[in-house]
Amino acid sequence: MAVKKEDPKRSQARLIGNVLLLIGAGLLAINIFLPNLFAPPMARVPYSLFVHEIEEGHVARVYIGQDQITYQLRGVSPEIPGDVISTTPIFDLNLPERLEKSGVEFAAAPVQKTGWFGTLLSWVIPPLIFVGIFQLFSRNGGGAPGGLQIGKSKAKVYVEGEATKTLFGDVAGVDEAKQELQEIVQFLKTPEKYTKIGAKIPKGVLLVGPPGTGKTLLAKAVAGEAGVPFFSISGSEFVELFVGVGSSRVRDLFEQAKKQSPCIIFIDELDAIGKARSSGGMYGGNDEREQTLNQLLTEMDGFGVDGTTVIVLAATNRPETLDQALLRPGRFDRQVLVDRPDKSGRLEILKIHAAKVTLDKSVDLETIATRTSGFAGADLANLVNEAALLAARAGRETVLLEDFAEAVERVVAGLEKKSRVLNENEKRIVAYHEVGHALVGALNSSSGKVEKISIVPRGMAALGYTLQLPTEDRFLLSKEEIEAQIATLLGGRSAEEIIFGSITTGASNDLQRATELADKMVTSYGMSAVLGPLAYQKQQNQFLGGMEMARNVSPATSEAIDKEIKSIVENAHTKALAILNNNRELLESISEKLLETEVIEGDYLTGLLAQVKPVEVNA
Repeated sequence: MAVKKEDPKRSQARLIGNVLLLIGAGLLAINIFLPNLFAPPMARVPYSLFVHEIEEGHVARVYIGQDQITYQLRGVSPEIPGDVISTTPIFDLNLPERLEKSGVEFAAAPVQKTGWFGTLLSWVIPPLIFVGIFQLFSRNGGGAPGGLQIGKSKAKVYVEGEATKTLFGDVAGVDEAKQELQEIVQFLKTPEKYTKIGAKIPKGVLLVGPPGTGKTLLAKAVAGEAGVPFFSISGSEFVELFVGVGSSRVRDLFEQAKKQSPCIIFIDELDAIGKARSSGGMYGGNDEREQTLNQLLTEMDGFGVDGTTVIVLAATNRPETLDQALLRPGRFDRQVLVDRPDKSGRLEILKIHAAKVTLDKSVDLETIATRTSGFAGADLANLVNEAALLAARAGRETVLLEDFAEAVERVVAGLEKKSRVLNENEKRIVAYHEVGHALVGALNSSSGKVEKISIVPRGMAALGYTLQLPTEDRFLLSKEEIEAQIATLLGGRSAEEIIFGSITTGASNDLQRATELADKMVTSYGMSAVLGPLAYQKQQNQFLGGMEMARNVSPATSEAIDKEIKSIVENAHTKALAILNNNRELLESISEKLLETEVIEGDYLTGLLAQVKPVEVNA
């Protein structure tokens, strides 16, 4: 970043402030320590010993000062006086009476009057100290670290060659977003290409997408490609304790940007200041945040009036919370979706991150991309790093395919808990439970291929798990496929019922997920023949952090929804029971094998599940 020359006047003011600060500190030290600098040393005793000396008749005379009591002991003769001792005074109204009774001479110090020098110090020192401290904190008001710059923008400023080494070639899986942003970069580099036919570049571009999909990384790539000054700041940095600071920082940021036009401003986490303003009076309002938002809207409206070219990039994963005034044409009038990558995008992302580690020749990144459906860019970066850590932990020099397989399991199911030892009965129940999931899931291709069955505990609560990985990206599911997924979730509970004649708490998470799917079928997807193609989604309370509330429907409709959800889950349960009863021998043989080995996977598992016989269940 280019270094600005300091204003001579500002440097001179800072020097004067430092000198005044030193003078004030020196005068204060003289005023405090000089009176006691040449005082002769004397012994100091507790006040109780001083009283005891008086009562015993050992004290000749006493001088009561404001800060201490000094007394002299009686000497052995008039020519040889006693020692002088001091003590700390306390609130004792009986001291004069006690001294008179013992025949002790005593005197008290008069009220101390401050001389002209002390008076001068009391008037001069505080202003000097204040001025010195103020100059110290406001040192280099142009932006040096440690300055007291409440209303100054905290944006990091990057220029060409210093911003970041990240380029568009380092970002994969978001080709459409890159194309939109490349247009912004090209406009900044060659504006005449667009202006000669009357085109106007958008003033604001909003990057929208789930966490970890690469919104901030794309902004860094814009900084690396554009070759123009780049201001980067988070939305939370605008608002602090002091009233009016946010709007002041917005003004300062855009003033700096206009001076370095053409340039780019990047605001990360825009929802921190851009949430919808309250329309219901004082409830839920935040006046300071709203003033900051108002200033941002005003500054964006003023772009281009004086011929400056400033483009605002912003990122958020909560676009539904933004104020509509931000999203109208002329402000953030272009929204760029940065979504989770598809299979080809995941493959490109894996290639970028895998280039930084040493891979074994057996590693097929395309296979890994297929098995990681739904992973965002940050998830894939973490996956490659986890695989490299596992290889290094095992003492290998290259990363194997098995390291990636274990890394996928760590990300999906959590860490292995080999220290969590189950008794034989619990281990048997878990084995049949997981094999029940696998057998029912083997007939449901929409849930993916069953890759592994394990009774080794993982994560916080999983005592075992059945790993199903997708074979392709799916964007639509039919009613029958969702019902098959619910049946798969209930396969574990159904196996417990068939083999043990009872049920355990192990299916609690399965029941929750099955109920949620059935609820969505009825209230969101319109897959109920009774309720028809209508949506009955729950309302959200804006004052309770988006917490879901009861549906705004009649009691009769609510009862019908509950009946439909129960009917879907019970039908899926009946289907799971029928499949497992029809394959009971296979259920028992695979479960006994799982109890011996604890893990079944690969081609051997595929061969076993190929023996599952389907069954027709009448709805």
